[in-house]
Amino acid sequence: MVQFLSKKIIWFYIITIGFLVINAYFIFKENYYFLLIPLVVLIIMLAIYSIEKLVYILAFFVPLSLPLSEFIPSLDVNLFLPTEPLLFGLLILFIAKLLYEGSFDKRILTHPVSIIIYLQLLWIFITSLTSTMPVVSFKFLVSRLWFVATFFFLFVYFFRNPAEFRKIIWLYASALIIVIGYALNRHAGYGFFDQEAANFVVNPLYNDHTAYGAALAMILTILISFLFLKEYSVRTKLIIVAFLIIVLIAIILSYTRATWVSMAIGLIFALIMAFKIKFKYIATFVIIVFSLTALFWSNIVMELEKNRQDSSSDFAKQLQSISNITTDASNLERLNRWNCALRMFNEKPVFGWGPGTFMFQYAPFQMSYEKTIISTNAGDKGNAHSEYLGPLSESGIPGMALMIALIITSLYYAVKLYRKNLRREIKVMLLGVMIGLITYYVHGILNNFLDTDKLSILFWGFTAFIVACDIYHSEEVKNI
Repeated sequence: MVQFLSKKIIWFYIITIGFLVINAYFIFKENYYFLLIPLVVLIIMLAIYSIEKLVYILAFFVPLSLPLSEFIPSLDVNLFLPTEPLLFGLLILFIAKLLYEGSFDKRILTHPVSIIIYLQLLWIFITSLTSTMPVVSFKFLVSRLWFVATFFFLFVYFFRNPAEFRKIIWLYASALIIVIGYALNRHAGYGFFDQEAANFVVNPLYNDHTAYGAALAMILTILISFLFLKEYSVRTKLIIVAFLIIVLIAIILSYTRATWVSMAIGLIFALIMAFKIKFKYIATFVIIVFSLTALFWSNIVMELEKNRQDSSSDFAKQLQSISNITTDASNLERLNRWNCALRMFNEKPVFGWGPGTFMFQYAPFQMSYEKTIISTNAGDKGNAHSEYLGPLSESGIPGMALMIALIITSLYYAVKLYRKNLRREIKVMLLGVMIGLITYYVHGILNNFLDTDKLSILFWGFTAFIVACDIYHSEEVKNI
């Protein structure tokens, strides 16, 4: 036994000294990547022996992740560090678990929401084969696979215990507070009423203020629901209130109009759920609004063209600028991208141009009279600015239809569950999740961020919570 221990000690010293010598050589050569080896080893050990802790680490670092281009600008391939390498590893582990253990809950794999996700992935694969840029499209497919594998399928399994959902939210929110501190500190240097500064002060942690605003809105709604949980002490609720105040300040100073609109619609949805308004009345109202909009569209456009209020640091004027389609560059550029997406769709209506290709292919579809001062042909200023028109141009009618089907199915199960006699804890969080998703669904009309880890964890995570509630908690009765 003593001899065995002595051999282990000898090998420990050999490996340690060897690492120090090799690392010293690389540092001398000004190559510091070798320093990451202990961290890589730790991550591998966590993945093997405690995958939950690895997911916790991932949830905390998502808001703090940085694009690889910040460190190596010349690379053609970009990914977020450290989250996307972790997501790739978790994707491999998930596949291995399915193939070799066969112990993954089949109710998760066969849920209607899961089936729609399979169809989405299958259609992304098919349209990657027909893509005008297959390499770009297959990279898009791989990133979607690792987002869905972890943020949806693994999360559904974890969220069978509601406490795990709360942990993920707390970890993300805590890191987001750090991001807010960073953004506000930078913003203070330009002055908090400088709206132009609000567009970039959150870089490089979030690619722009709209993605940042979307995340803030979703976190705000779920934190508000936490306030009504009996499980939390007064002290914890005071911490939640502090978080909410900070997040609200960040939302106001982000000057993100889409966030304000999405939160207003989220509030309307909350009132609908609170007053238990029947779906048929909601559907009738929506049909009337759409019918009147279509009937008087020319008059509406003429009125909108009279609005020349550009984006402003004044809150009222900023809201007014939302409908300015005459002089506001941001609104005009969004319309430019949408029109390009529709023209691309008209040319390839079934298979589209290929997932992830819009930003590289839309330039020839721009009309000179629709271009703005922020238009570009370089493919470096983002995508279609719509979670619905983007898939339409890239994957045709089935791409957009599957996205809408995912939203409708998720909401259907959420509303159906909410009207059951669930445990109070589940019901409260479920409402917060629904409103959070509503804010993103609305935000998705004006922007799209599901190709980033920052919003994917919230979008897929909230959807996973709905599925987890349906599978594991739908038969539970609420506490009286």
